[in-house]
Amino acid sequence: MKLLILYWMRLIMPGKKIRLSKSAIGKEEKAAVSEVLEKEYLGMGEEVRLFEEEIKDYLQTDKEVVCVNTGTSALHLALSALDIKEGDEVLVPSLTYVASFQAISACGATPVAVEIDEATLFIDIDDAKNKITANTKAIMPVHYASNARLMNSVYELAKSYDLRVVEDAAQAFGCKREGKFVGQEGDVICFSFDGIKNITSGEGGAILSSDPRLIQRVQDGRLLGVQKDTQKRFSGQRSWNFDVENQGFRYHMSNIMAAIGREQLKKIAQFGDKRKAIARMYIKELQNISQVCVLDFDFDEIIPHIFVIKAQNRDALRNYLLDDNIECGIHYKPNHLLSKYKTANHLPKTEKVYKEILTLPCHVDLTQDEQARVIQTIKDFYNV
Repeated sequence: MKLLILYWMRLIMPGKKIRLSKSAIGKEEKAAVSEVLEKEYLGMGEEVRLFEEEIKDYLQTDKEVVCVNTGTSALHLALSALDIKEGDEVLVPSLTYVASFQAISACGATPVAVEIDEATLFIDIDDAKNKITANTKAIMPVHYASNARLMNSVYELAKSYDLRVVEDAAQAFGCKREGKFVGQEGDVICFSFDGIKNITSGEGGAILSSDPRLIQRVQDGRLLGVQKDTQKRFSGQRSWNFDVENQGFRYHMSNIMAAIGREQLKKIAQFGDKRKAIARMYIKELQNISQVCVLDFDFDEIIPHIFVIKAQNRDALRNYLLDDNIECGIHYKPNHLLSKYKTANHLPKTEKVYKEILTLPCHVDLTQDEQARVIQTIKDFYNV
């Protein structure tokens, strides 16, 4: 009866809307954009060069950094630079945003949907191994909900079968694994800076690698394949007498985007502290609800882009939260269930988890009172 009364009260008088995620833009970003507009050089130039250097310094990495216009572009361009093409296969967990799969199929290659580990929601290494064929050229692990701590097993598998590794680290900028920033080690690492990531450049992404051939290919490839055009752009010039050998794309980052990103990068420590505090509060308050499972992540190492729980009676809980004007999400519908990527193979663990996962509000502007309301609403639903 108590639950029924609360339900009807929420229908009649829903609370103020609590957003699932949002950008956090301040006066510094607005001033930086205005400065770029005043200079009237809006395309790829000095701001992008500086952003790349500052990312490299922040991550304390020797890898080269190449900024592009989206995280999806980063994945596509990285795969293209590795000569992934029609007839090739790339292993990728099915539980990821469709961008991962689209980047692979955009190269003409086949994304091979792989199971996840139920505890971590990371790619299942045993299933990945079983799906390796003579056509497998790469593996794309996804740092789901910012978690990247099982990458050692991915690189061991890749080494055994001579596979390239393209890390979909879209959600993991600023995160660490075993004490080192994601991006310090590894083959090819791709970040996203879209509007709701750990930092944003409005849209945007970056590719990191120590492979000089790949770096040259992605630098040229973001500028339609025009060879060595990057340094021209950085000095405010353009190439007029040039050559093109490889397929390229219009994937470069603009100075406007980089200006936003540079200011956001200065704030990542405070952003990270706030997101970690939100995650720890959820864990503290929800871990003793028997119908809720919080993921076993190390929030000393990661900055949570999203906060995901596994919940019994998930759909009813989601509707209950929505009725109280609390946004929540489902990250993500498995790609092997989408029409474009559907196969005859079932992934039972992924399909089971898909029915349980729920993403709760997590962003730097989430107030303590708002989070308390989210938590209390969940407790009310389960009558705790």
